[in-house]
Amino acid sequence: MKIELGIVGDIAEQMREVTIDGERAVSRAMAAAGTGLKNDWRGQILGAGLGTRLARTIRSAVYPKAMDSLNAATMVWTNAPEPIGAFERGALIRSKNGFYLAIPTPAAGAKGVGNKRITPGGWEQRTGLRLRFVYRRGAPSLLVAESRLNTKGRAVASRSKTGRGVATVPIFILVPQVNLRKRLDLARDGEAWANRVPGLIVSNWKEGA
Repeated sequence: MKIELGIVGDIAEQMREVTIDGERAVSRAMAAAGTGLKNDWRGQILGAGLGTRLARTIRSAVYPKAMDSLNAATMVWTNAPEPIGAFERGALIRSKNGFYLAIPTPAAGAKGVGNKRITPGGWEQRTGLRLRFVYRRGAPSLLVAESRLNTKGRAVASRSKTGRGVATVPIFILVPQVNLRKRLDLARDGEAWANRVPGLIVSNWKEGA
């Protein structure tokens, strides 16, 4: 029995098409994995009650950006690594100078000067009011101000010459340390999406075909 084998068509062109399909499949798979991981991390942060602002610090990108590649890779990161890391590991936070940590109350407002983290000094600069230390035995001490509360519940200077509406308002709670419990498990989602990558490549390859 005689068997003859032959190649139909241009083998070089066929290999080029296979390579293009593979590059497209890998790049799409990595993009899907990156987007999925980013969304899962954001979901974890929101579910832990850490707010949309922190959730939006999670970003993702696929490399190379301008072309498909068999070596495509995805990167997912946060623009706020310190707070994210603290909530992922759990952390004991103390003042760098050995003094108190000043925790703002709702009356302090959400932001300080230049949208930075609010501090006692920054609060005094913004409002023009002076803070007064109040020691409480057996309870956290306070920084208070003689002020009035506006319609948003924030402490502001009173314009009344009679002092109407002015009260002693707690602006900061002073504590020696804060224990942040572990509230995130980002590695779990990272491992889950890494395990999905082979299936995503196969799926996108079939779709491309």
